[in-house]
Amino acid sequence: MAHPPGEVVQFAASSQNGQTVFSPATVTHAAAATSAHLLAVRSTPSTPSPAPVAVVPVATVSRSSDDSLRKREIRLMKNREAARECRNKKKEYIKCLENRVAVLENQNKALIEELKSLKEYYQVP
Repeated sequence: MAHPPGEVVQFAASSQNGQTVFSPATVTHAAAATSAHLLAVRSTPSTPSPAPVAVVPVATVSRSSDDSLRKREIRLMKNREAARECRNKKKEYIKCLENRVAVLENQNKALIEELKSLKEYYQVP
């Protein structure tokens, strides 16, 4: 699809953190020599230079956008699984600590009772 020169169009580009950024641009001329999917654009209509600043392959933008979205989904899925495992380990650790507290409390009670009985036996004031 060819755009006439001077028409404002919107391009999508993938940033480093995986987000898709849309930026408006003005068409300076159609790059019909190599591909119908390539457009030469200037970043704003007020750019003093008549030469195009960037040539954006539209098909590549959508492909890289799809790849980055797929990679992001995989990363998020792995992160969810790692978080789930971390929560499970934490729950198990807390249960072990609670069991240890219960055992130590029982031992402490038994020792206190033994101390009382020894005091009574030896009648220590």
